[in-house]
Amino acid sequence: MPRALVIVESPAKAKTIAGFLGDDVVVEASVGHIVDLAVKGDLPESYRLEPWADYGVNIYEGFKPFYVVSPDKRAKVKELRSLLKQADELYLATDEDREGEAISWHLLDQLSPPQGMPVHRMVFHEITPEAIQAALDNPREVDRKLVDAQETRRILDRLYGWDVSAVVRKAVTNRGSAGRVQSVATRIVVERERERMAFTAADYWGVEADLARREGDDRTFGATVASVDGARVAVGRDFDADGAPRSGVVVLDEAAATRLGEELRSADVTVRSVERKPYRRRPAAPFTTSTFQQEAGRKL
Repeated sequence: MPRALVIVESPAKAKTIAGFLGDDVVVEASVGHIVDLAVKGDLPESYRLEPWADYGVNIYEGFKPFYVVSPDKRAKVKELRSLLKQADELYLATDEDREGEAISWHLLDQLSPPQGMPVHRMVFHEITPEAIQAALDNPREVDRKLVDAQETRRILDRLYGWDVSAVVRKAVTNRGSAGRVQSVATRIVVERERERMAFTAADYWGVEADLARREGDDRTFGATVASVDGARVAVGRDFDADGAPRSGVVVLDEAAATRLGEELRSADVTVRSVERKPYRRRPAAPFTTSTFQQEAGRKL
């Protein structure tokens, strides 16, 4: 009876490591991920009419993911369960990165080791007898932070990349894909949240007026006070993240704006010039990967 079952990702790695550990340890490969987010056809009948069914992520309940065993991995999961029944200890030896940590987590969930069976997370960075033995002697727990990071990236990929890829295939090429968008989306979310947390509010006021050509004329046009005493009146884009105004602008507070508005009520306003600027617009070229990322950077 084997003492332990060691699960790695790669069959080639499993074969090499098995040669180091001897006959009392079984080394088997998961061959990558064994589960993935469900597509609509994989969901139980009761979920298929839900508005989130196409994504396999319940966006209405905390973005809860719905995982299923990949069709091409069902036989592998069955094999691993059979091997686990013959073992008295389980070592999850997938790669030490986000994907590897998530694979170990899903293996633990799908294999459901019996209560009381020791389960270890085994990590190593080189395939040598010394490194493998050191990993066996110094296991750790599954790192849920790494698992959460991978899960978040995968959910973002499904929610955004899924639809964007469909647009790319329809508008550009039948075999196109938006690629992996989780890193970009995660970075945008994190950077925006950090900006929000560090943001300092600043108050500024402006003055707008409805003007008529002559007294009693019902036809009016709007105007905004753009400068005071030669200095441009500050607007939102003139403040930095710390709430400080840029140099060369005048910041109106409530009292100053109110006073200026009252003074303008009795003032004669003259239109000194009218500028007309004709321009021509043409539709932009279809997106490429680089121009799509550039436009996303400008927009977001």
